[in-house]
Amino acid sequence: MADNINISVVMPALNEAKNIELAVRNSLSAFDAFKLSGEVIVVNDGSRDATPDIVGKISAMDPRVRMLTHATPCGIGASFWDGADKACGDVVVMLPGDNENDPLEIFRYYPLLEHVDMVIPFIFNKQARSLFRNGLSFAYRFIINTTFLVYFNYTNGTVLYRKSVLKTLEFRSTNFFFQTDILIRLVKRGYLFAEVPYHLGKRKEGVSKAVSFPSLLQVMRGYSKLVRDQYFHKHSPEHYPDDSQTSKRRHEDERTDS
Repeated sequence: MADNINISVVMPALNEAKNIELAVRNSLSAFDAFKLSGEVIVVNDGSRDATPDIVGKISAMDPRVRMLTHATPCGIGASFWDGADKACGDVVVMLPGDNENDPLEIFRYYPLLEHVDMVIPFIFNKQARSLFRNGLSFAYRFIINTTFLVYFNYTNGTVLYRKSVLKTLEFRSTNFFFQTDILIRLVKRGYLFAEVPYHLGKRKEGVSKAVSFPSLLQVMRGYSKLVRDQYFHKHSPEHYPDDSQTSKRRHEDERTDS
């Protein structure tokens, strides 16, 4: 694998044998469509079906694909961080192995990283999801925005992160709350971001694991932890990575002011 990789796709997969091949191949096709040097890191999160066999066959034919394996399910957040730690790209994005998300929709915004450190998508075709799922998303967004005084349209999507800014985080959520946790912590530290519209596809096979009672409990615990950290812990002044756009823009402002 070459070192000069633009983007690393981290693809958590738990029993996604019916979806994983197309999810991986769609990412590879999207790399080619946008002329990006990319890699797909499938994180097999303790699957008990043919998921690892399918990924193994793909990786044997395409060096841009590799697989990490958890002996038992560790959670989507843990899978993301595992993949991000081993990513070779300067930019990291999570695309689930269920093939619900079209990589073309987020890769088109890759050039925005010349100006910001995170590109945050929000779903504009809400009819792709049920009324219940949309209502749950609205309530979740209202709670997050009100609690942390932010104005996100969506916090659980396929966010493009500059890898260096992820490294600045001391705490890592390992469950379904991980995307919201990352975004709040980074935005509250002053990192620059852009929100962009995103077209969501419909899941072809299987049932989403995001909406379940165990997942809800994980989110509640993550939310409580984030509240404590943001409002009851003292924060040190932020040191921005040299390659971040936030650092470059702040230096430009300092030169202008002086």
